Amino acid sequence: MRRLSSRPRSLSGWTMAVFGLLAAALGAVGLAAPDALLAVMGFAPVPDGARVEGDHTLVFLTASSMAAVNMGVYYVLAALSDWRAFFGWTVPFRLLTCAVFTAAVLGGRAPAGFLGVGLWEAAGAAATWAALRHERRTAAPPAPAG
Repeated sequence: MRRLSSRPRSLSGWTMAVFGLLAAALGAVGLAAPDALLAVMGFAPVPDGARVEGDHTLVFLTASSMAAVNMGVYYVLAALSDWRAFFGWTVPFRLLTCAVFTAAVLGGRAPAGFLGVGLWEAAGAAATWAALRHERRTAAPPAPAG
C-alpha cells in the first residue's frame, strides 16, 4: 500500500491535487445546488416546479456530480501517494473528455458554455503531462549496480 503524505511531493502531484479538489468542489456544488452548477456550465436552469414529467435532468446531474466528487477524491489520494503512473494514465482520458465535450458543443448537443468544461480538462491534462515530462527530464539517473 502506498504511503500518503500530508501534501503532494511532486509538481505532477500538485496538478492532480488541484484538479481533484476542483472536481470534488464542483461535484459538491452539483449535489447541493444543481441549478447553480447548470448556470455555470451555460445551461438555463428550470425553475422549481416547472420541470415536465419525465425530465430526468436532476437525476443525471446528481449522478455526474457524485462521480465528480469520487473522481476528485481519487485524484487527491493519488497525489498524496505520488502515484505517477496514475497521473500519466489520466492524461489521454482527460484529452478524450475534452474531445467529446467539444464535439457535443459543435454538434449542438450542448451550449457553448459547456466548452469550458472540455477546455478545463484539456488544460489539466496538459499541465499534468508537462509536469511529468519535466520530472522525467530532471530526474537523477539511477545509481550503477554493484
